[in-house]
Amino acid sequence: MQFHLDGFRAGDPTIEPANTATDALQGDTLPSEVDVLIVGNGPAGLTLAAQLAAFPNITTRIVDQKDGPMELGQADGIACRTIEMFNAFGFAERVLKEAYWVNEVSFWKPDPADRGKIARTDTIQDTEDGLSEFPHVILNQARVHDFYLDVMRNAPNRLEPDYSRQVIDVAIDPKAGTKSSPSHPVTVTLERTDPDHAGQRETVKARYVVGCDGARSAVRKSLGRELRGDSAHQAWGVMDVLCVTDFPDIRKKATIHSANEGNVLIIPREGGYLVRLYVELDKLAEGERVASRNITSDHLIAAAQRILHPYTLDVKEIAWWSVYEIGQRLCDKFDNLNGETSATRIPNVFIAGDACHTHSPKAGQGMNVSMQDTFNLGWKLAGVLEGRIKPEILHSYSEERQAIAKELIDFDGKFAKMFSARPNEDGTADSNGVDPKEFQKYFIQQGRFTAGTATRYTPSVLTGPDIHQDLAKGFVIGMRFHSAPVVRLSDAKPAQLGHCAKVDGRWRLYAFACKDDRGQPGSDIHALSDFLQTAPISPMVKFNREGDDQDSVLDVRAIFQQPHRSLAIEAMPKLLLPRKGKYGLVDYEKIYCPDLKSGDDIFDMRGIDRDHGCMVLVRPDQYISHVLPLDAFGALSAFLSNILIARNGA
Repeated sequence: MQFHLDGFRAGDPTIEPANTATDALQGDTLPSEVDVLIVGNGPAGLTLAAQLAAFPNITTRIVDQKDGPMELGQADGIACRTIEMFNAFGFAERVLKEAYWVNEVSFWKPDPADRGKIARTDTIQDTEDGLSEFPHVILNQARVHDFYLDVMRNAPNRLEPDYSRQVIDVAIDPKAGTKSSPSHPVTVTLERTDPDHAGQRETVKARYVVGCDGARSAVRKSLGRELRGDSAHQAWGVMDVLCVTDFPDIRKKATIHSANEGNVLIIPREGGYLVRLYVELDKLAEGERVASRNITSDHLIAAAQRILHPYTLDVKEIAWWSVYEIGQRLCDKFDNLNGETSATRIPNVFIAGDACHTHSPKAGQGMNVSMQDTFNLGWKLAGVLEGRIKPEILHSYSEERQAIAKELIDFDGKFAKMFSARPNEDGTADSNGVDPKEFQKYFIQQGRFTAGTATRYTPSVLTGPDIHQDLAKGFVIGMRFHSAPVVRLSDAKPAQLGHCAKVDGRWRLYAFACKDDRGQPGSDIHALSDFLQTAPISPMVKFNREGDDQDSVLDVRAIFQQPHRSLAIEAMPKLLLPRKGKYGLVDYEKIYCPDLKSGDDIFDMRGIDRDHGCMVLVRPDQYISHVLPLDAFGALSAFLSNILIARNGA
């Protein structure tokens, strides 16, 4: 983390100086106009709000119909990929300190000697080695909200949610998204529900509206969109409990299939004592809703006790419980357009998270995928509003995230069906059952998906072709930038290269040097540096504005193959030691070497071509846009010219 660039400032460096212009807009009433209105204070909405709060010139408000912050959340699983994202926001360490770490998963099925009992069949590692530098963890959703709220409060815009507001209407101007569109084409009418202002209505005009308001989304309904899909007609209960039990794997994630009493998923919670139980209940009839069953918490406890036999379960306290039906539903589009192309109209209203896709909670994907939705959208909105990104890029949000949600729906449908099926054994095959071995095999096969690391965006204006993929086989175009250990040249600090990325809207260019390159004149890294600093078509020359720091749009990092003590920092190109801020201070954190002391050589780990090196271009949301040769200056410029707006407006 860097600070003191524009002068020494005592105190907590994570608290940014307040932007007094937008800070004044944060009051008890909503302003009449905003750049972005976010509806819904859940994980998706807060991920977006925390991004936009960092941009002083963007006016953002987030509203929610609840009367205050969440105190007890339903979602709890946090995937490895999500922790990588949290690190860019600056609170990964807080999550890891509090959370339960999922290290192993145990599998239980009917005991072959007595099918009325259960027996452990296997215990496996939860995530494969090397998948991420971060683990899969469990933490109360409300704590994730708390961390996001802290980021928002400490950002330049000092953003706080506006609670007790219910959306009554969302009206989109007929000319919205066209060249003749009014500046704020979306009008949202809200009604206050707090006792002091009950019934009062507010009207807000926005450039963009994002509906993160859940499965009953008012924003989605205003667009005429529907969640479509299937229901498995299966009731499940979930409860967070403090209990005394002799079940030996109560502090491990465990899947339990009983012969005749149903199934349980055990998720240990943070703190050492709390545990979550997902408990299979009865099959629902066609058209029947789970609410009609009048299921109580006592029903859940009794069902769990039967499934865990011969082990005992004595529940001392229930912190939270609920019942739900398994179903997978998806919208066909995540914005307000219906077939229009970028040539005719730009979207102004978006939906994210449960507002556009719902599924069962047992795979732990709901909160994770919802946050990735708005992590995808946030930098695009910020770039468009700042006049740095072409508005047509906003079409890519629905295109990219709807495809990912479809993959999730397909996975969750199969996973939920297998989990709910009765266990088959040799000689007792049932067409509606499942072999527990096959369930375990599927669980392992889908490990990268549930870790959030399998997402891959298809070729588009944001994702280049794989012509040069062999130059960096481990940095797959369209997938997230997979971090690896390095050593910083200036101070010999061990670091993770991916942790250079922060939530600031900047692109990252990682330049991996060939084996003989030490940054000397005539080398590939030196030639690339000269191009980026001086060439008229350089992204830094074309897209930086007057007064910008050199790395305001494109943050360049160089990684050499030599041990750090064999390189001379004073001989490096000026581009890699840029002068920044009002004092022109030198940024010494642009140059890295492999972490040879630990034996983790990033060139080997990520399959970098040692003879030729390469450039890896990474989007602001940490996904790889392109892999190019070190001398592909024109290709780099041409690719970014399709996305970014030049300083002259071209």
